[in-house]
Amino acid sequence: MTTLNDAVALAKDESGLTVVSTVRADGSVQASLVNAGVLPHPSTKEPVLAFVTYGKVKLANLRARPQLAATFKNGWMWATVEGTAELGGPDDPAPWLPDREALRLLLREVFTAAGGTHDNWDEYDRVMAEQGRTVVLVTPTRVYSNG
Repeated sequence: MTTLNDAVALAKDESGLTVVSTVRADGSVQASLVNAGVLPHPSTKEPVLAFVTYGKVKLANLRARPQLAATFKNGWMWATVEGTAELGGPDDPAPWLPDREALRLLLREVFTAAGGTHDNWDEYDRVMAEQGRTVVLVTPTRVYSNG
C-alpha cells in the first residue's frame, strides 16, 4: 500500500514538485506544478499534504470545489494523493489559523516541509504577505501508485 509519505518521497530530489489538478466550474481539469510536503495539520496533528498558492485560478477552483489530486513522480514511478483541500490565508480564514502571525509561521513551515530553504526569512515573509499567499492543506482520502 502506498502512503502519503511514500508519495511525497518520490519527489524529494525534485524539491517536492507535484502536479496538482483541480476542477474548473465547467468540470474540466486545471493542472499546475507546485512544491509540496507533509506536515501535521495545525488542528488535528494528522499528517497532511501541504503547499502554498496564490492568484485567481487554483484558489477559485479550490474555494468552490476543494477536491484535488496531486501526482508525484520519479522516473517512471508515480504516486497520486487525492483529497479535500482546506485553505488558510488572508482571504481564507480558517479556525486553525487564528492570526497573521500564525499564517506567517505556517507559510514558513510549509515551505521547509517541501524542501525549501531561505537566506532571508524577513524577505520571504514580506513577499508571501505582498502576494497574499494561501496555505493549502490536503487530508488524503486516497493514495495510489504504479509501484
